[in-house]
Amino acid sequence: MVARQNRIVVGVDGSESSKAALRWAMRQATLEGARVEAVTAWEYPAWSGFPPPVARFDLEENASRSLADAVASAARDFPGCEVASRVVEGNAARVLIDAAKDADMLVVGNRGYGGFTEALLGSVSQHCTHHAQCPVVVIRDA
Repeated sequence: MVARQNRIVVGVDGSESSKAALRWAMRQATLEGARVEAVTAWEYPAWSGFPPPVARFDLEENASRSLADAVASAARDFPGCEVASRVVEGNAARVLIDAAKDADMLVVGNRGYGGFTEALLGSVSQHCTHHAQCPVVVIRDA
């Protein structure tokens, strides 16, 4: 049996559902005396046969700024909650599953893209619910 880490990992990508997931995770962490690890992933888009265009902005910096804004906004409602932020290059689902390996819980937002199955769970949240080694909570935005 794995000892509790008092750590809740939450995926934040700037979407409304991920911001709702962050607020939920911070509320839960406040109740449990846990700390939150807010994680965002970024990766270069795949290009088919053509060289990638010159980047007009830094993808990592953009992800970092988006995460910092989301955490700062949510922190106003949960001033005592300890939140660590991480920006990681890679596939979002894989990054979140790796980050949550020893966590007590993984919290993700619902994106609702794709066909009927993905209308219920987005592809990242669906992948996390199937492969994470800890409980996964999926939060829908309002």
